Amino acid sequence: MLALAGTPTFAQQCPPTLERPQARGDGVGRFYLGREIAFVMGHQGADWLERPEREREERPSLLLEALGVKPADTIADIGAGTGYFAFRLAQMAPRGKVFAVDIQPEMLQKIRERARESGIRNVEPVRGSATDPGLAPASVDLIIMVDVYHEFSHPCEMIRAIARSLKPGGRVALVEYRAEDAGVPIRPSHKMTRAQAEREMAVADLRLVKSVDSLPWQHLLIFEKR
Repeated sequence: MLALAGTPTFAQQCPPTLERPQARGDGVGRFYLGREIAFVMGHQGADWLERPEREREERPSLLLEALGVKPADTIADIGAGTGYFAFRLAQMAPRGKVFAVDIQPEMLQKIRERARESGIRNVEPVRGSATDPGLAPASVDLIIMVDVYHEFSHPCEMIRAIARSLKPGGRVALVEYRAEDAGVPIRPSHKMTRAQAEREMAVADLRLVKSVDSLPWQHLLIFEKR
């Protein structure tokens, strides 16, 4: 297996995160492969995830359509928050299951309440950690991360654990606000370029197989294991 020049392979140690307080932007002051890690959006910001104008601004329905979900897929929504995507994915995979993964117990409680109120039974809340989503090896067909990867405090360890949870032929859908577009009204540390995303996914031997460029503000990048 060949790796890109200068890119660590899956078998190597994780690249370090580096403190650069003198270069602090709007993130946490720690850098990974040249990118400043962003602050985590706490559960106090949950209403923003469910804002009525989200469909108009970001076209999440178009994002979901582009994923090619199958009715019996097992899906993991990493950083599920309030379950905005998890419950929509559950309806697209009625014979499958959606693991709604989050590290904040308050978010998981919102998901439990939503599942009870909606009667949707194929969403399972999962408490993850900063380094592991808590998924079994080779158990998931599709993993989706919407505007959350840039907040991971241990991105290498986390993405490698995510890659291990993929079934053969499984996919990772990475959704991030486009850093190449100055017109996207999001803080710089909460954006990523496509090139940076490819570089970071390569650390877990994930290669880009599809890029969807039709979303107003975000990259939708589909990766598979090499």
